[in-house]
Amino acid sequence: MSQLAYYTAEGLKKLKDELHQLKMVERPHITQQIAEARDKGDLSENAEYDAAKEAQGLLEAKIAKMETLLANARLIDDSQMDSSKVFILSKVKIKNLANKAEMEYTLVAENEANLALKKISVDSPIGKGLLGKKVGDVAEVQIPAGKVQFEILGISR
Repeated sequence: MSQLAYYTAEGLKKLKDELHQLKMVERPHITQQIAEARDKGDLSENAEYDAAKEAQGLLEAKIAKMETLLANARLIDDSQMDSSKVFILSKVKIKNLANKAEMEYTLVAENEANLALKKISVDSPIGKGLLGKKVGDVAEVQIPAGKVQFEILGISR
């Protein structure tokens, strides 16, 4: 049974582009490598041929996995979401009440999380703690280091 995965328009495009790259560039390249190795003669002792066939198998498995992901992908429509509360795709400005540090994150689906881009998963401890909160609310979040309290300073889309 496959699980639905939610993507932003940007994340869905990235997935489609990667699948296209694998099918239209990588697959023909490996096919060419197999043909060149086959032309070298005896296949029973041809390490290049064996390596190319193994690479082909790995590539086809990756393509199949990505096709399944794409088949189960759903685009997130944020036009119908309440912008007064924190939901997926919300950009949230928060303040750590212990050290007064202010941070801003965008909540995204797990498959699009990237801390360097300030995108955190709604399935992360902080993401879960912020969901449904309004400006002025305090979210108490259990992280590995202990409990942390964040005040919601702002929400935008």
